[in-house]
Amino acid sequence: MPPSSLTPQEIIDLDQQHVWHPYAAMPNGVRCFPVHSAKGVEIELTDGRTLVDGMSSWWAAIHGYNHPVLNNAATQQMERMSHVMFGGLTHEPAVQLAQKLVQVTPSQLQHVFYCDSGSVSIEVAMKMALQYWHNLGGGDNRKHRFLTVRGGYHGDTFKAMSVCDPVNGMHHLFSSVLASQIFVPRPQVGYYSDDWDESDLDQFKQTLEQHQDEIAAVILEPIVQGAGGMHFYHPNYLRRVRELCDEYNVLLILDEIATGFGRTGTLFASEHANIQPDILCLGKALSGGFLSFAATMTTTKISQVFAQGEAGVFMHGPTFMGNPLACAVSLASLNLLLDDQNYNWKQKVHAIEQQLQTELEPCRESPLVQDVRVLGAIGVVEMKEPFDMRVMQPKVVDQGIWLRPFGKLLYTMPPFIMEAHQLRKITQAMVALTRRKFP
Repeated sequence: MPPSSLTPQEIIDLDQQHVWHPYAAMPNGVRCFPVHSAKGVEIELTDGRTLVDGMSSWWAAIHGYNHPVLNNAATQQMERMSHVMFGGLTHEPAVQLAQKLVQVTPSQLQHVFYCDSGSVSIEVAMKMALQYWHNLGGGDNRKHRFLTVRGGYHGDTFKAMSVCDPVNGMHHLFSSVLASQIFVPRPQVGYYSDDWDESDLDQFKQTLEQHQDEIAAVILEPIVQGAGGMHFYHPNYLRRVRELCDEYNVLLILDEIATGFGRTGTLFASEHANIQPDILCLGKALSGGFLSFAATMTTTKISQVFAQGEAGVFMHGPTFMGNPLACAVSLASLNLLLDDQNYNWKQKVHAIEQQLQTELEPCRESPLVQDVRVLGAIGVVEMKEPFDMRVMQPKVVDQGIWLRPFGKLLYTMPPFIMEAHQLRKITQAMVALTRRKFP
């Protein structure tokens, strides 16, 4: 290990004094583990320990770390320019990436708006829907609310928080100052259910019919609800939602920030239901976890309305929109993913799914476990009681793996390149953790 200017303990001490981590207090009461480097699916800590990463850095690093293809794309782009403003200028990485995204996403999506992060892509999507109806109505803002299901999570910015679960979600503390949206119960019929129950949609349909004049769009995470509870629901639910949105003249926004780029076993989760959204949000794995980047895509039907409105343009423009470095790396990541001859992501994800199904099944034997769910490269163990993170996180690291449990959920979303023996280390640790049995 190369020499460092700080010892591991100095890093920890300074971190606790000055660095405010996500979902943490100051001073940070939960000890963080200093990272020296990461390569493949392994994270090397500054104390010399190596952890197999079961989180893909919050579901983004689908190719693992330090991948030579992504590193090379970044290096080549940095030699030309790492950034240039996107207002009035354009560049090859941005147009090539947009072309590729149009090719691989549902066919109606023809236009790409680049964003800084997943939360911002949600903000853009919601803003896009609102301005669309504003323009069509000649300034009439009756369609100004959003319909969604409980158990969802769409980000931490204000508009995104307003469509997260208002009771059991992470943002209920802000409920009094958030825009008032419309919620219905989350889908109850699971992904693997043999019997589709149309009554699962009853309240959704009734609510849509009752509020159709004020609903700008429905916003959903397709098939998999992520950080709101890791629930998997039936494709027929999503299929019927699309039909009902058409029937009641409401837009459909799909949040594929967590599910996009192969995570659920299809390139995009909407493919499980064979539907197309009006607006699509992408992030996380878009850049292969290399750096923060996202996109909001939409149809020509929607985009062509913006020139005719009061503003004459879409009123949004982040400073780092269309960052050339992010575009170049994202294009390399997407090309790598789609290289069937050398990469074959479908085979990799299918193998991970089969292994997770087999090796997480023993978790059901624990009286502490409520449910076990697997779809694509997603493995979830739901406990009956919440984890104590102060106790659990060090025990996870002691197993030689990196997972980040939250609430009642212990889950893994491993990089697609993970080998069977590496994944087995994760699943064995998960079984032990759910039984409270530690080697």
